[in-house]
Amino acid sequence: MAATASLLLAGCASDQPGSPGGTAEPAEGASPAETAEEAPDETSAADSEDSEPVTDFETIEHEQFDSPWALEFLPGTDALLITERTGALMMRDQESGDIQEISGIPEVVSEGQGGMHDVIAAPSFEQDQTVYLSWVRSADEGSQGVAGRAQLDLEQASLEDVEVIWEQDPASDDGHFALRLLAHQEHLYITSGDRQELDPAQDMDTNLGTIVRLTLEGEPAQDNPFAEDDAAAAEFWTTGHRNPLGIAADSQGRIWSSEMGPEGGDELNLITAGANYGWPEASMGMHYDGGDIPDHTDDDEFEAPKAYWVPAISPGSLMIYQGDLFTGWQDSAVLGGLSGENLVRVELDGEDAEPAGEWDMGDRIRAVEEAPDGAIWIATDSGDLLELRPE
Repeated sequence: MAATASLLLAGCASDQPGSPGGTAEPAEGASPAETAEEAPDETSAADSEDSEPVTDFETIEHEQFDSPWALEFLPGTDALLITERTGALMMRDQESGDIQEISGIPEVVSEGQGGMHDVIAAPSFEQDQTVYLSWVRSADEGSQGVAGRAQLDLEQASLEDVEVIWEQDPASDDGHFALRLLAHQEHLYITSGDRQELDPAQDMDTNLGTIVRLTLEGEPAQDNPFAEDDAAAAEFWTTGHRNPLGIAADSQGRIWSSEMGPEGGDELNLITAGANYGWPEASMGMHYDGGDIPDHTDDDEFEAPKAYWVPAISPGSLMIYQGDLFTGWQDSAVLGGLSGENLVRVELDGEDAEPAGEWDMGDRIRAVEEAPDGAIWIATDSGDLLELRPE
């Protein structure tokens, strides 16, 4: 059954004194939280640049899943992969709608914020069926986020030769795993949360609170900004992150990450080699117990967000739209709000970002992904798989 999403907010950016970016107001009542129809005729990218951006779309309901966390359309196939935080990897045939559970999944610890997290196709997927995954496993001192690679046998619906290539260190009993993946320009980027420990985000001896940049085989990239440092820092691309639950590249190769802030202060960051994003020394939010955190300022040593949200929307995902179906959305960042229960579009212009629209989705949005035909697919914490198409 199709339902129409209503536009709550468009062009809502406003500059504030000392503010590094615009502030978009979320749907009323949002609070911090961490825990098939025929498509319209498509237009060319050139035509869409001169068109008014899409502001209304229909929502097509598909199947239900158990705590879906990430979506990935496999290139050169009709398959959509869906991770379930509870420990499964599912495959949907986009032609028939048939669902299969993938066998050969590594053992997953599904507690709190942990479980099966992200999945992406390797750049070489069409040649060798390699995929990258991230998940949480048991460790001597709590739980540990890891990333690995494997070969996906589509005919047998199975993973083969699963190999762990990276791990969070140290393990912890708390959440904030992050574990979003991006394969870009022959490198693998992994977001690593602070595990709710705060200080490790500024510690060069642990990879918590960082975004790491590896070779596609899982080794620290040789030209990383701290490549000459010992141990953990050699894999760092950026530091000072809290819970970066989204990472994506725009058409010019710039990398962006969405980050869940504390009490407010959710961020969209332009990811720059060697930059420190401030957590927990600077944030546009405050601690949950009411304690103050210094705001970003022009003269501090930290990289300020390009856009931020107060009150919180709790961004749980990030996609940068490249298709033609949603006219006027090309190179827009699209974020799914958890506490905001909304979909947010942010226009990207070079290194600048301006919130441009917000839609009430009535549920916590966990994953956002662009389909090969330009439709937008989302997964919710309630388990819904939804397809969005312009009206």
